[in-house]
Amino acid sequence: MTIFHDIQSIGFLSDLRESALVYPVVMTTHLACIAVFGGLILMTDLRLLGLALKSVSIADVVNGLRVWKRIGFVLMVTMGLLLGTSEAEKYAPNPFFWWKMALLACVGVHALIFRPLVYNHPEELDRSPVIPTRAKVAAVLSLVLWMSVVTMGRLIGYWEPKSNENPVAQVQ
Repeated sequence: MTIFHDIQSIGFLSDLRESALVYPVVMTTHLACIAVFGGLILMTDLRLLGLALKSVSIADVVNGLRVWKRIGFVLMVTMGLLLGTSEAEKYAPNPFFWWKMALLACVGVHALIFRPLVYNHPEELDRSPVIPTRAKVAAVLSLVLWMSVVTMGRLIGYWEPKSNENPVAQVQ
């Protein structure tokens, strides 16, 4: 737990955590970016599944939303890192926090696998007479992973260590 204490004790992170204004602004920005980014992911995945935006080509949806998803992702992750590191001792023993981190790693694996197969060449998907299975699998996995990340994120705030246990002991 010493490392987590040391991380959250970095000057600007202590200032962030103790600010009555900055911390809520960072939290609100994180949540707003989750909403925007999540909506963009949802639109992309529903188009890949053939369930929405059928009058728009897959390439137009994927390429048109790409820059906005990247901006939303960078802001969301930046704000999340600020929140997580400013209260590192609080999050370190929280199993939902670690589940969220593991799921985010799975999102990274998803991106590594499906970016070259689906997202980098959406024009090929439009030329196919039916949406290829690989695109549908990518969309379903994306939806499941991102919904799981959001769920674990929400559960972080509801976890409390058992009253008769030391939260530090739960990590070890």
